Amino acid sequence: MWKVVTPMTASPLSDTALLQLMTWLSPSYPVGGYVYSHGIEFAVEDGWVTDEAALVRWISGIVTFGAGRVDGVLFAKAWQAVTDKDEKVLFETIECADAMRGTSELVLEGTAQGEAFVDTVRQTTSSDDVLQLIGLLNSIDRPITYPVAVAAISAATAIPLRPALLAFTNAFVANLVSAAVRLVPLGQIAGQRAMVNLKPIMLQSVEESLGRDMTELGTAAPLIDWTSMKHETQFTRLFRS
Repeated sequence: MWKVVTPMTASPLSDTALLQLMTWLSPSYPVGGYVYSHGIEFAVEDGWVTDEAALVRWISGIVTFGAGRVDGVLFAKAWQAVTDKDEKVLFETIECADAMRGTSELVLEGTAQGEAFVDTVRQTTSSDDVLQLIGLLNSIDRPITYPVAVAAISAATAIPLRPALLAFTNAFVANLVSAAVRLVPLGQIAGQRAMVNLKPIMLQSVEESLGRDMTELGTAAPLIDWTSMKHETQFTRLFRS
């Protein structure tokens, strides 16, 4: 039974590592996250997400029972595999992450961002360790999903697991809130209140992800997958998922 149990999960975050995480997970980093809504576009059209309170409930479900639950565990496992230099476990994690997507649009959302992230890091890093890892990732006959990509390269640059996963989760949620602010539409202040109300959910999700093993990997958010599938048939769309 595999679990993340390592002192590095509580290691302090250096200034350099903090700046690196903020750069990687900022809206300006060219992974194209702004074009994905994770099904929220259809949820808005169909009346599931119509105001700030509904948005908080919806994203809480994603983080607690959907992609947030799965991606947190996969993030932790990929980070640990790179830290341990365990290629077998890393390959298994990449394969599992690729398979754990409920719809074609969610596959695109995860893999397109993952590949864009790896490619951007490749073109901007001077670290031989990171370039060697990227060469290994690119040698695998599987697309690299976004959480696995960020986790693996965080580990290769000695960024501790806990802050890396916190930053990734916050960026994921912020992107969903940003989509809803434009779609509902909500005001910017309402969006920021939603972020404040979602922080306890994010913290709980990270804590649980660090304590779960792969036998507990799974989702219980069928409505999220349904809105993603229905999104494929929307006549007018602003987002790709």
